[in-house]
Amino acid sequence: MPITQIVLIRHGETAWNAERRLQGHIDIALNGEGLRQAAALAGALAAEHFDAIYASDLQRAHQTAEALARRQGMLVHADSGLRERCYGGFEGLLYAEIELRFPREFAAWQARDIDSVMPAGVREAESFRQFYRRCVDAIAGIAERYPGRKLALVAHGGVLECAYRSALGLSLETPRDFPVMNASINRFSVHGGVLSLHSWGEVAHLKTGVLDELG
Repeated sequence: MPITQIVLIRHGETAWNAERRLQGHIDIALNGEGLRQAAALAGALAAEHFDAIYASDLQRAHQTAEALARRQGMLVHADSGLRERCYGGFEGLLYAEIELRFPREFAAWQARDIDSVMPAGVREAESFRQFYRRCVDAIAGIAERYPGRKLALVAHGGVLECAYRSALGLSLETPRDFPVMNASINRFSVHGGVLSLHSWGEVAHLKTGVLDELG
C-alpha cells in the first residue's frame, strides 16, 4: 500500500489561547497574532505541493487552513473528525475557574484519568479515550482516501497530541511532556492505517513566541 504524507498543523493563536480559556468545541476565531501566524505558515509551505487540504470545521482551524489554501490555489475540505476534544461544562472557562467550580472533575482531568468525563454543558463531553480514537480514525480515514499523496491537515492541540501519541506508541495515561505549538508544522506518514512521525514542532517560520495550550 502506498505511503501517504501528512503535514499536520495546529491552528494559529486565538484570544482564548492567550488567556488560558478552554475552547473545546466553542467556535473562536483567530486573533491578530493568529492571522499573522497563519500567513507565515502559508509562506513557509508555499514551495510544497499538496494534493488536498483538510481542516476542522471550527473557524480557528479553518481560517488557518484558508491562508494556506489561498497561497496554494486550493480549496479547504472541512472534517468534523478533526475538531478539538469536547470538554462539556469546562468549555468557556479559565483553567482557574474550572478548578474552583469542578474540583473533583478537574483533579481527574489533571491526573489523566482517560475515561473520566467532564460535566455536561451545552454539549456532552468526551473522555480522552473517546477523543483519541476519533482523532486517529479521522486522520487515517482521510489518508486512506489519498494513497501515495501529500496532505495538509489543520486541527487543534489535542488532535496533534493524539497523533503524536499514536505514532510513538505512547500510553494515553502519561503526561504530555512535549510541546504543541500554535501554527506549528508536524510531519507524519500513514501506511496501512498506522501513523509514523518524521518531524515535530517546526516553528522557525513564526519567529516570535507561540503558545503551547490545549484548544
